[in-house]
Amino acid sequence: MTFYCDHCGRLADEGDHAACFAARAMEPPRYCAHCRRRMVVQVTPGGWSARCVEHGSLSG
Repeated sequence: MTFYCDHCGRLADEGDHAACFAARAMEPPRYCAHCRRRMVVQVTPGGWSARCVEHGSLSG
């Protein structure tokens, strides 16, 4: 199964993702890790939620 970086959308095993991991500590995912689709993100004072139309929701 292929997985993608949820911050930049590139293949997870392609290139250096150190900057992506650092950014993920501060912001929600931008891309679905399963299908590489752009996530619909909602940020609230209490956290965030991100939704992929095919794979469902994440929250943090």
